[in-house]
Amino acid sequence: MKALKAIKAIFALVALIATMTACDKDGDTIYLTGNESGVLVAIEDEAVLTQAASKQLALSLVWSNSTLSLTNPNMDVPNILTTYIQASTSSNFSSNIVESLEANTSKAYTGAELNTVAKNLSLEADVATTVYFRLKGSVGSNMDPVYSNIVEVKITPYTIDMTIGYVLDSKMEETASTLYSPTANGVYTGFMGATAWYNFFLREGDGTTWGNDGVEGTAFLMSSEEDANKRWNFWFPGFGGCYYVEVNTPKKVWSALYIPTLTVSGDVNAEMVFDRPNVKWTTTFTATSAKTLTIKLNGTGKQYDYSTGTEDALAIDTPVAFTQSGTTLSMASQAGEISVSVPAAGEYTLTVDLSNPQAWTCEAVSGSTGPIEISQYLYVSGADDGINGGSWTFENFLTLYNEDELAYAGVVNINSLWGYAFYTEKDNWSSAYKLASGDAFSGTISAESETNIPAPTAGLYLIDASMKGFTYNLSAVGNTIYVSGLNDTWDFGTTLAASANTGEYRGTINITKASTYGFQIHTDISWNHYFGGSGGNLYYKSKNNITDDATLAAGTYVLTVNLVNGTYSITK
Repeated sequence: MKALKAIKAIFALVALIATMTACDKDGDTIYLTGNESGVLVAIEDEAVLTQAASKQLALSLVWSNSTLSLTNPNMDVPNILTTYIQASTSSNFSSNIVESLEANTSKAYTGAELNTVAKNLSLEADVATTVYFRLKGSVGSNMDPVYSNIVEVKITPYTIDMTIGYVLDSKMEETASTLYSPTANGVYTGFMGATAWYNFFLREGDGTTWGNDGVEGTAFLMSSEEDANKRWNFWFPGFGGCYYVEVNTPKKVWSALYIPTLTVSGDVNAEMVFDRPNVKWTTTFTATSAKTLTIKLNGTGKQYDYSTGTEDALAIDTPVAFTQSGTTLSMASQAGEISVSVPAAGEYTLTVDLSNPQAWTCEAVSGSTGPIEISQYLYVSGADDGINGGSWTFENFLTLYNEDELAYAGVVNINSLWGYAFYTEKDNWSSAYKLASGDAFSGTISAESETNIPAPTAGLYLIDASMKGFTYNLSAVGNTIYVSGLNDTWDFGTTLAASANTGEYRGTINITKASTYGFQIHTDISWNHYFGGSGGNLYYKSKNNITDDATLAAGTYVLTVNLVNGTYSITK
């Protein structure tokens, strides 16, 4: 059927050409008709735009499209009609025109989108200006377009701040992080506290959103195309910590300077500790009297850019140093003297705050306040009291897999008599989180609750809990788990069967080549519950897949996985 329609479309195009050439017989001519101007309607005639309301609907345009037809009813009309919205400050559209290709019969502008149109038309901010809109319809480059009626809308734009770049997460939702372009030249810089392989986008003040170029092997090259296949998210290398980031929109490249350590010397000598969530370096010291300290800050970073990709071996060693101007810091090739005021004797925390890209600071804060340490484990007690004689222990635990969301996961053999609880600290019964709402498979938790979380029927379960959202979710793990990605085959055809040991699965795998992206262990076929890993250890939803096959010769091997212990092995 598709082939038939394609042939008909070709015949229709040939017929269209025939209408513009001489024919010997009137009966041989097929005419294309219906390319007439549509009717355009503006729902609003005035739009006063503000930054605060930039996400709200500001203007709606609707219109009717031309309906093309051929004089031969047995032929299908090819899809050759293109429709553009044109906007201009000139009532006769003689100059200053911006246009956009439209696929529908309506257009809804948010405040930010309409403000971008105003910016492209060079409208003055905070001044009401009449903008004229019309449709342009065309069925080919060799035919004159037709235009709709003109509608007028009075638009008052706001000033677009192109000095701030807004960091968005992988879902394009706003975060608290920003980068800074002091001269609004499209080059944004600043520090970010990133987890390993953290994904993000950057949105400019005019709404342009940048990500990585959507082509394999082009890490650190950029694209702003509104197409998920052509614009991927940016991603950091496999180290979590402090990064100095530069996003260069004119050159369409970005870079990430990883700073593993920062050393303070002078009146205070120490290796500072990075507080990733707050983008601060800290260390504690004792002052014997009120004074002004003189210190220096420096280190050595690893530069990742389009020439290195995310390959750690290719990262370029780069000196990192700071100087001081007034009360703010700036980066420099050599460390300069930095003055820090200490008002009195006592315990202090030296804090290098890099969270605000417009003003990096260094100060002494009274008291010993370092970064809050995030526990790597969340303990599950009471889940197996039906096995161990009724005792509640701290032997079962979930492992942190998403630091930003404080998300923990792990596979637990559940056989519970009275339900169970989560504990944030081992052997501390007062750190319990129990049921706030929900059932055996999902719900919310609270430190104030005295009700145990209800347990499902006995069996093996994957537990995923967030101590930021205070939620939990369970999914059953059956007698079969799946290996996906081996030999670059991403399906669930390779399986491992449960053994007599609790949580252990075993099966043969056939390695024919090193998989390009490594492989994963899936607990079901939803694509949502999987483990990557390295060095014999499994990591839930890790961006690092298992790559042991890259060092093994082609052949048949036995893959053994223990989901409860979080381990794997490949043996001949």
